[in-house]
Amino acid sequence: MQDIPAPTALPLNATQAPVHQALSLTKGGTVAHITLEGQLYVLRITKGGKLILTK
Repeated sequence: MQDIPAPTALPLNATQAPVHQALSLTKGGTVAHITLEGQLYVLRITKGGKLILTK
């Protein structure tokens, strides 16, 4: 049986993607517009509290 080395801990900032609050993106509302490479996307917060991103 082989010994498996223990994983080394990385600093949190080296492994985590940025975190954004959905209500901050929508400024307290339910819709935010997001652009990427000239394309417009719509981020919606549903009544059930789910996020939907559409083009």
